[in-house]
Amino acid sequence: MLTALPFSLYYGDRDTQPIVLSSLITIVAGVSLWLGFRSTSDELRAREGFAIVTFGWIGASLFGCLPFLLSGAIPSFTDAYFETMSGFTTTGASILAHPEQLPHGLLYWRSFTHCIGGMGIIVLSVAILPLLGVGGMQLFMAEAPGITIDKLKPRISETARVLWGVYILLTVVESALLWYGGMSLFDALCHTFGTVATGGFSTKTESIAHYGSPFLQYVIIVFMFLAGASFTLHYRALKGDIRSYFHDDEFLFYSAMTIGCAALVAMLIPSEAVGSLEARFRASLFQVVSIATTTGFVTADYGLWLPGAQIILLVLMFIGGCAGSTAGGMKSVRILLILKNGLAEIKKLVHPKVILPVRFKGRGVSSDVISEILGFFGLYMTLFIVASIFVAATGLDLLSAAGAVAATLGNVGPGFGSVGAVENYAHVSMVGKWVLSFCMLAGRLEVFTVLVLFSSTIWKR
Repeated sequence: MLTALPFSLYYGDRDTQPIVLSSLITIVAGVSLWLGFRSTSDELRAREGFAIVTFGWIGASLFGCLPFLLSGAIPSFTDAYFETMSGFTTTGASILAHPEQLPHGLLYWRSFTHCIGGMGIIVLSVAILPLLGVGGMQLFMAEAPGITIDKLKPRISETARVLWGVYILLTVVESALLWYGGMSLFDALCHTFGTVATGGFSTKTESIAHYGSPFLQYVIIVFMFLAGASFTLHYRALKGDIRSYFHDDEFLFYSAMTIGCAALVAMLIPSEAVGSLEARFRASLFQVVSIATTTGFVTADYGLWLPGAQIILLVLMFIGGCAGSTAGGMKSVRILLILKNGLAEIKKLVHPKVILPVRFKGRGVSSDVISEILGFFGLYMTLFIVASIFVAATGLDLLSAAGAVAATLGNVGPGFGSVGAVENYAHVSMVGKWVLSFCMLAGRLEVFTVLVLFSSTIWKR
C-alpha cells in the first residue's frame, strides 16, 4: 500500500492519510499475527496449505479494501471488497463507472493489486519472506492444483524468484513501450499492471479505446499474449532456448486457438462497426487475445457484434490461457487433454481392443490425471450453473447473470448483457456481488483449492 504514497503526494490528492492509516492497520495486524504464532512448530500439510492460500486471499482483499473505505471513495464495504477481490484475483470486474475520478494514489493501488495477485500472493510470500520457516511447496501447489508450474530450481523459493524475475522484466519493458507510445508514466504503469497480470483494470472509463492509438493496442496485444503463456517458457527463452515454445503442445494449441478465433471473429464483425481492413483485424485480434488471456481490456463494444462472434468470445472465457501463466479460465492444457481423450475414446469405439494412451509433450498421460481434469471440468461447469442461478435470482436477466458468472469465474472482467464491455457491476445487488466475489476467488485458485474446504473430511484429524 505504501508504494501508492508517492503518487498521492506528487499529485496532491486527498488520499494520503487513508493510505497511511490503512498501511498501519495492516502492519499492526500482520505483526500481531506473526508474534502470536511464530513459535508454532506443527508441520505444514496439504490441507493447511489449501486453508492458508484461500484465507490468505480473503484476508488480503479485506485489508486491501481499507484505502477505498477510509477515503470514502467507495463507501460501501461490499463494493470496496468486490473491487479489491477483483483486483487481487486479476479479474478486472469493476463497480466504478468513471475510474479516473479516483485520486491517483487509490487508482495506483487499485491497479497494483493486479501486480500482486498476478503471480500469486502466496508465491510472492514464499519468495521474499523466508520468515515463514516452513516449506513452501504446499502453498505453491495449492495455488495451481493438478496441472502445475514446472519446477525450474531445486528449491521452491528459488523457483518463485525466477518467475517473479520474468514477471518484473515484462513489466519494465511494457511500461517503457507504453510511455514511449504516448501514455503518461502513471497510466503506462497502471495499464502494464493490468496487462502482465491479465487483470484489466484501466485508469480510463473507455479502457484502451480511450487512447485510439494502434501502436498502443499492438503493444498491449503482444504483452497480453505473452502473459497468457507459461512463464517457464519465457524463462527458458531468455536462457536461449527459443525452441521450447515450438516443442510445447499447450503453447501451440493456445497460439492456434487465438489466431483461428481472431480470424473467425474478424469475419463476424459488422462492417459499420469498424473502418479499414486493418482496423477490423486489430479490433478482432485485440478482443480475442484480451478475452482468451482473461485480461478484459476493451477497444470496442463487442455486445454489438454478430452473435457468432459473441459466442466465440464466451467460449474463450471458459478456456483461458496456459498453465503457469497469470491468466484465468480452465487453462488450455486441460481443454487440449479433454479433446485428446475424447478422440481416443471415439477411436476405441471402432477398435475396442486397441490401447490408445493420451499423449502430452511426447509422454503418455496417466488415467489419474485425465480423471482429475474431467472432475475439474465437471466441477467448474457445475459451479458456473449454480452461481448463474443464484445471480439470476437476485434480479439480473439470464444473459447478464450467466455472462457475469462466466466473466468472474474465468477472471475475465467484462461479461455480456448489462455487465458487458462498456458496462460495469455497480447495479448488481449486494448478494449478487458476494456470489461473484466467491466466483472470482474460486476461479483464481482453480476451484479445488476453495471447494475442498467445504468437505468435512479435511477438518478431521
